[in-house]
Amino acid sequence: MGRVLDRTGARAMREAARAAGKTVVFTNGCFDLLHRGHVDLLAAARAKGDVLIVGLNSDASVRRLKGPGRPLVPAGDRAAVLAALAAVDVVVVFDEDTPLELIGELVPDVLVKGADYRPEDVVGKDVVERAGGRVELVPLTEGRSTSSLVDRLREPED
Repeated sequence: MGRVLDRTGARAMREAARAAGKTVVFTNGCFDLLHRGHVDLLAAARAKGDVLIVGLNSDASVRRLKGPGRPLVPAGDRAAVLAALAAVDVVVVFDEDTPLELIGELVPDVLVKGADYRPEDVVGKDVVERAGGRVELVPLTEGRSTSSLVDRLREPED
């Protein structure tokens, strides 16, 4: 079962994993209305190492990025659902618009994003690579996104 930790707890967990010689993987997102695409991304990320830390945008961060009316699910609930997934070891909520500061604190061995990103556009790439880590892009599950679900829910019925 995953755990929701603050930054201090996540840093301690990351250091313990490093001391044990484990590979720490990091990914992040809003994860509003968790769906199959998210689960596939998290499973693929977990397969890249021994420990998966998920950075989760806070409610304020999601509102700034996605607009009013989002998130649909509050951060505490989103974190609890993510933490319950087998692939996820730790969830850390962050309030910034990007996870750069959190990545700088944790310095994961592997930074994972979906293949809709270009490697040079992945936030934190430089931090991870300077420390000897790598960035991995994983395929997206076709036709699965929270935004498309939200659009479908908001469409008026004929």
